[in-house]
Amino acid sequence: MDTKEYIESGILELYVAGTLSEKENEDVYNVLLKHPDVLDEVLKIEAAVISLTAAVSPHNTQHVFKAVKEQLGLDNNGQVITMNKPKSNWFKYSGWAAAIILAGGLLWTTNQNNTLKSDIQTVETDKELLEIQLEKVDTELSDAKQLITVLRDKDIIAIPLAGQTAYPEAYAKAYWDKKGDVVYFDLQGLPTPPNGKVYQIWSLKLSPLTPTSLGTVDNFTTNESKIFTINNANESEAFGITLEPAGGSQSPTLEQLYTLGAVSTSS
Repeated sequence: MDTKEYIESGILELYVAGTLSEKENEDVYNVLLKHPDVLDEVLKIEAAVISLTAAVSPHNTQHVFKAVKEQLGLDNNGQVITMNKPKSNWFKYSGWAAAIILAGGLLWTTNQNNTLKSDIQTVETDKELLEIQLEKVDTELSDAKQLITVLRDKDIIAIPLAGQTAYPEAYAKAYWDKKGDVVYFDLQGLPTPPNGKVYQIWSLKLSPLTPTSLGTVDNFTTNESKIFTINNANESEAFGITLEPAGGSQSPTLEQLYTLGAVSTSS
């Protein structure tokens, strides 16, 4: 067998591309077993296809088609141009075409794989966000159940805080757990404070009037429930809420007193 003529026939490229019939594949396989130089040529063709696939990405695939045109003897307008050797070999060119088609298929598979990886990453990100949201919901449910338990406690003192001159429509409610030195303030009835202002909560002794700051409500806007937990170890006789500059004040600004409520003497 003339192995050089066999190699130049183009059948090896068709073999690599997988376009031969079962009988033809078997014939080529038997030739490879008998002729190491033919086997070496097949390995070179496979290496060339793999190298071509690895070197070409979707943004410069025009180089692949340029190479195809050069191998098939086409000019830029898709017209056949005169080759240096007038003698053409249909099997050789069809083999090259099959090899390029195989390379294109590998490129398409690579792109599909990258797209799939991107989709998987998106799903994983969505899953993480969902887990965070579920964790937040679980925490909120746990806090809500705890609050309900507290509010139903028979020893909890409920103090309504009515609106005052600064904002008559305002209202709030305090739930005082004297045993735990904690007051739960429901501030749903207060308007959102303007920029640079915060609500400040005061514990009051009435005779003589002695205010003690229990702190400022700095996260009023972000707290959706509008329920705030404030420590209070004072012997409070009333609670008041004023609107103060950010950072709070040493003493309440009475002109900005929004709500006020006295602790029932029967509590």
